[in-house]
Amino acid sequence: MNKKVKIFCRNTSAYYSFPVGTSLLKIRDSIPELQHASDMVVALVNNKEERLTFEVFKPKTIEFLDLSNPIGMRTYVRTLCMVMAKAIHDLYPRAILHIEHPLAKGYYCYITNLGDRMLNDDMVTAIQLRMSEIIAARLPITLHEDLKEEVLDKCRKFDDIDRVKLLTNHNVCYVSYYEIDGFFDFYNNVLFPDTGYLSLFDIFKYKQGIMLRVPCRSNPTVLEDYTEQPKMFDAFKNDLRISKILGVNNVGDLNEVIAAHKVYDLLRIAEALHEKQIVRIADDICTNLDKKKFVMISGPSSSGKTTFSKRLSVQLMAAGIRPVTISLDDYFLPRDQTPRDETGDFDFESLYALDIPFFNEQLQQLLEGNDVQLPTYDFQSGTRVFRPENKVALHDDNIVVMEGIHALNPDLTPAIDRYNKYNIYVSALTTISLDNHNWIPTADNRLIRRILRDYKYRGNSARDTIARWPSVQRGEAKWIFPYQENADAMFSSAMIYELAALKPLLTPILAEVPKSCREYAEANRLAKFLSFFLPIPINDIPRGSLLREFVGGSDFTY
Repeated sequence: MNKKVKIFCRNTSAYYSFPVGTSLLKIRDSIPELQHASDMVVALVNNKEERLTFEVFKPKTIEFLDLSNPIGMRTYVRTLCMVMAKAIHDLYPRAILHIEHPLAKGYYCYITNLGDRMLNDDMVTAIQLRMSEIIAARLPITLHEDLKEEVLDKCRKFDDIDRVKLLTNHNVCYVSYYEIDGFFDFYNNVLFPDTGYLSLFDIFKYKQGIMLRVPCRSNPTVLEDYTEQPKMFDAFKNDLRISKILGVNNVGDLNEVIAAHKVYDLLRIAEALHEKQIVRIADDICTNLDKKKFVMISGPSSSGKTTFSKRLSVQLMAAGIRPVTISLDDYFLPRDQTPRDETGDFDFESLYALDIPFFNEQLQQLLEGNDVQLPTYDFQSGTRVFRPENKVALHDDNIVVMEGIHALNPDLTPAIDRYNKYNIYVSALTTISLDNHNWIPTADNRLIRRILRDYKYRGNSARDTIARWPSVQRGEAKWIFPYQENADAMFSSAMIYELAALKPLLTPILAEVPKSCREYAEANRLAKFLSFFLPIPINDIPRGSLLREFVGGSDFTY
């Protein structure tokens, strides 16, 4: 008699028994309520991501996910990227695909090692056709796991230098990788069981590379809307230029620098390049000072707006301008008046979480030459307080510097003409990748910062911050991202070394997330990719660094 294993399915809130060794796919298709749920393409097993070929040998709690869930969408995109990599390998065996960064709700990629050929529209069409053929063939995607040294030998054989560098300093005995019809590739999380799970994609030539389009997060039956983002593209391009200057394009490169004890110089050069960008922006403001009286600094959560505004203020003062800095976070409504989102949680990302009438009243008083007592918001108590040292007034040599997630939203300051504003968009545009096919999302960089900041300064656990993150991202999509291309300048606050420096602080905080809760899936995912970084001691971070906003020890007062 076959032994049975008991599982609890969160989708149906019911228990079931299956033969030991049954795959998730068979479990999904055996549960009557899920028999037609072919769009449930990945699962959480005891709150860890697993592909549908995963076999159950012990009692488990299982939750099947579709593409409306971020985990499902990430699995789709990873699988699509492997199909793209295989298609390019089939057509141009020596070519190297670089999947660089998200852009315009898609992914920007480029190809090197094409010999004397330049990427053109015909080549992109051929790649798209080959991808469609691979998907139509429903080729199995097989998961392998071998000794690290054996995998390193395989990487060297195929000249996968970025993976060799990454795995050399990775403290593991065995390495997992995937295969499609003899083509091998590495991804830091699960993929679909076969290529036929991919139903929708598009690619087209963009700049010197390729834009990969994916299904819409809110409606996976259609592609995401495509909107040109030339300023964002240029910002990423500038950061990639800095990466090349530093000689650090991926985590393997960074780990080599750390292992060779040369990271001190890297930190100083990276910080100096940051400062040069701030100086250039300050110079541009000074050039336009006769008409630009308001510097508006916006960006998503944990992008480093506060420290950027302080460092920009220092450069403005060096040019003889005295900035009056206003933080929009200090204008939150009292907690009991804060609007709530569709889930019933406080919606701190909404423009209307701010006391807009009071803010504009104080702004008008400043413009009229009056002394104004600026507020400070106490996040732990959810109340606004006033301190005597926060009294300010505007004079001829002053300029107003406002920072907050809504600073570029014209509805925040309807009385100020666009002609009088200098708009700056700040975000952690992460350009370092694990390897050529595994990018690190900007959102992950910001989430890591927010976990550290909220844990240290706002009394929130990692679980609390992770639980709120989906609401934060929905708010960013609604209130922040639509205005980013209106910026006069874009500043990337990401540091090439920062995840290595934040790793020692974050790892024990992530370990506090209980394995029994849903947030563990995200905590485990973050810990998993951070494991590839060699650590940098926190004391090596300069006291003036933007990162000090999140870890403490800054020369600035917050």
